[in-house]
Amino acid sequence: MNSSAIADVWRLSPDRFFDPDPSVRNLARQLYGTVANEPIISPHGHIDIRLLSDPDAAYGSPTELLIVPDHYVFRMLHSRGISLEALGIPTPGGMELREGVSAGPGAGEAGNRKVWQLFSENFYLFRGTPTGIWLAHELTEVFGVKKKLSGETAQEIYDQIADCLTSPEFSPRRLYERMNIAVLCTTDPAWDRLEQHQALRASDWKADVRPTFRPDGVVNLDFPGWLDNIHKLEQASGIEIGSYKAFIQALELQRAYFKKMGATATDHAALTPFTQELTADQAETIFQRALHGQSQQGCDCNPGDSERFTGHMLMEMARMSIEDGLVMQLHPGSLRDYDRAFFERFGRDKGADIPIAHEFTRSLQPLLSKYGRDARLRLILFTLDEATYARDLAPLAGFYPSLLIGPPWWFYDSLNGMRRYFDLIVETAGLYNTAGFNDDTRAFPSIPARHDVWRRASANWLANLVLRGVIDEQDASQMIHELSTGLARKAYRLDQTPELMP
Repeated sequence: MNSSAIADVWRLSPDRFFDPDPSVRNLARQLYGTVANEPIISPHGHIDIRLLSDPDAAYGSPTELLIVPDHYVFRMLHSRGISLEALGIPTPGGMELREGVSAGPGAGEAGNRKVWQLFSENFYLFRGTPTGIWLAHELTEVFGVKKKLSGETAQEIYDQIADCLTSPEFSPRRLYERMNIAVLCTTDPAWDRLEQHQALRASDWKADVRPTFRPDGVVNLDFPGWLDNIHKLEQASGIEIGSYKAFIQALELQRAYFKKMGATATDHAALTPFTQELTADQAETIFQRALHGQSQQGCDCNPGDSERFTGHMLMEMARMSIEDGLVMQLHPGSLRDYDRAFFERFGRDKGADIPIAHEFTRSLQPLLSKYGRDARLRLILFTLDEATYARDLAPLAGFYPSLLIGPPWWFYDSLNGMRRYFDLIVETAGLYNTAGFNDDTRAFPSIPARHDVWRRASANWLANLVLRGVIDEQDASQMIHELSTGLARKAYRLDQTPELMP
């Protein structure tokens, strides 16, 4: 075999992500080996439930599976001047694109192959990035690809993946089992009647797939289409929402329904973690302004109405969580749809979200002063501002029994992000005030890759602690299992038996 052929072979090091120091690497390898094959707990993510609820569900082409739904992929390509149109990313209004390239069910084989070729020619852009790491794991470990992805190997690898996707062994349900997933939680809007979850639970396939209650579309007044979403909530709950009181009743009813369908958590996105308790009259006034001041673009409310109402609703959601036991997740700090023209063209979740600086200490003080010492509340905090790890989150979680710190999120779900997380959090908050790992992915085949990176990073961090005399090997052995599955299972109360609907 010549040198160029050797260079084309994809070899993932069995010691990848471990310290080059042999003493650290050897211990990290041992620790990782004890959890490498543990079942995956995926308590927060964005997999389309239809992939699993329909026994005949198909992925479509490799392009549809690995490129079109994954904003991590096309965000990088867009940053190097490759348009989303050229990548076949659909627009909300349909599949017609300016550059005449499309992907997806209506694109045909030629369109999907053309997009795959463009992606493959530019795959080098992902070198050294989490996305590159995940994709290399997916292609080699899930699909058995042996050659490195490039312009030259693009079509051969496309054919190999396409053949896999038509095999019974790669059906979504069979792949779920082969990926060793024990629990998978989806993320579902507050007005969802969870028909797909119902279908899944009624089937003969008994996987533990649970919904998660996501109310952003109705509690954030500046959410695009807010009024339409209120009408959807009316239909789902059967409550006419003409007042703030009725709005709260509808949310409580839907939360109860989600819980009966197996949900153990809610999920909330806000620009900042700001909280403030309004009086009932103040909340009603803002809510009425929103109901009667809507445009197609969102809320035409008074300045500050949206921030104040969202802050108040976070207080209300904490109250509801104390009452119904649903774990509350808060993901603040992303300025969503930063480029408005891009958003108007392609819609939400297309990679144009940018982190902002924020703080938790003062912002959460109203909520924590009222509810933070109530052990019935479980609030998991995430951040896109790493400055808050040591300054805000670790001290808060180290005091309040209600708080847990979520894993590195989004832009920091990376090898270095995990290392910084451990260094900045654990000394102050302790490991057991963290929530383990969740993959937060839309890309179904990437789930094992993301958990593998976390388990390897965890093993390497623990090995360093042992060799520096901070903990002993017995401690490390117990901690690696907690980091792999135990912390997440406990944090999300996943040992609870789902309260299934009759």
